[in-house]
Amino acid sequence: MTDAVDAVDQPTPRRNPKPKVTTINGREMKPSTLMMGHGYDPALSEGSLKSPIFLTSTFAFPSAADGKRHFEGITGIRPGGAEGLVYSRFNAPNQEILEDRLAIWDGAEEALSFSSGMTAIAILMLAACKAGDVIVHSGPLYAASEGFVAKIMAKYGVTYVDFPAGATPAELDAVMAKAKAQAEAQGGEVPLIYLESPANPTNALVDVEAVKVARDAHFDADRCPIAIDNTFLGPLWSRPLEHGADLVVYSLTKYVGGHSDLVAGSVSGKKRFIDAIRALRNTMGGIADPNTAWMLCRSLETVELRMQRAGENAEKVCAFLKSHPKVAGLGYLGMIEDARQQDIYDRHCLGAGSTFSLFIKGGEAECFRFLDALKVAKLAVSLGGTETLASHPASMTHLSVPQARKDALGITDSLVRISIGIEDPDDLIADFEQALAAV
Repeated sequence: MTDAVDAVDQPTPRRNPKPKVTTINGREMKPSTLMMGHGYDPALSEGSLKSPIFLTSTFAFPSAADGKRHFEGITGIRPGGAEGLVYSRFNAPNQEILEDRLAIWDGAEEALSFSSGMTAIAILMLAACKAGDVIVHSGPLYAASEGFVAKIMAKYGVTYVDFPAGATPAELDAVMAKAKAQAEAQGGEVPLIYLESPANPTNALVDVEAVKVARDAHFDADRCPIAIDNTFLGPLWSRPLEHGADLVVYSLTKYVGGHSDLVAGSVSGKKRFIDAIRALRNTMGGIADPNTAWMLCRSLETVELRMQRAGENAEKVCAFLKSHPKVAGLGYLGMIEDARQQDIYDRHCLGAGSTFSLFIKGGEAECFRFLDALKVAKLAVSLGGTETLASHPASMTHLSVPQARKDALGITDSLVRISIGIEDPDDLIADFEQALAAV
């Protein structure tokens, strides 16, 4: 049976040969260059310039002896491991190409693809935790992430301690001490620190460097990785692995996919943590499908261009919105007013991105009038696509979050989340201007 693999000790084998040319005349090539061919050898696919879509569930062995040798290598009966592919629940060509390219963007040792961002998050957390353990996490998180920790992980005896995104080093130290005591009382450990920065939907930033200092003071770094959801700014405007994170999580549905036509997720980072996540993914079957992986490889070729254009558009739109009489404020990283948040931004971010919070004077009724009057921007959840999207988190994506929690996190009835696309910026400004006139 194909499940006879312990991918923690014997990682799932890969294809061979595999080109890994990342330099030219001693110069490290940029991700935008490597996206055009890294991890793919046309010679393995009849010379096709672009990778075909490999729609297969299983892979044929040249002979029975080759099959035996393969599984001897996987199971450790024969030293030296194994090469090649065996079953598409574990890995397949399109997914391997995608994962190699994702790892390039983040500067990671390895990456894994998943059928959705929440699949990636769920398998990451399940792989890390056991009964009695405590997860430390920042807040706010995406509502489904927060709900998974508070409701689903709780069923398996895992509790949590959370802290606000802008927590100071002293506050972080206190949170780690609290989590450690809570874990000891429950007979468990703190096996994961989970961050989201910028936070959804407030755009609040977490000081990853300070979190690492606090983690290292209380826990063994090899047993307590820092994972971070980098969906809002990655992979272009933030590189968390350079600031102390061990794992980076994405909803690839958003900027990486970038066309609002697929759903997928990923985790990239240090191999020693990736191996355990891979093992559980192999068992649960949460890998991205071949067609989606192929589409994501297509999208990675233009992610830099799309994110740059959307970022430039957002800067122009927010410059207009900032002084509008019906706007109470902006949660835009290019216009931070808090000194500590600005310090985190200066150290951690390479750009402000194109998703922000718009606070309209009034409440739900005023926001609804604004949303219903939009003509170019679409009223829809999600973000990071080529089109501009707007939504009302308090009554939509975060409706299930208790009111007291929403109040504490700043998710108010006056907040509209905007994801700017790549349309003409003057057209977007005109659309927001006429929509605000309806408020």
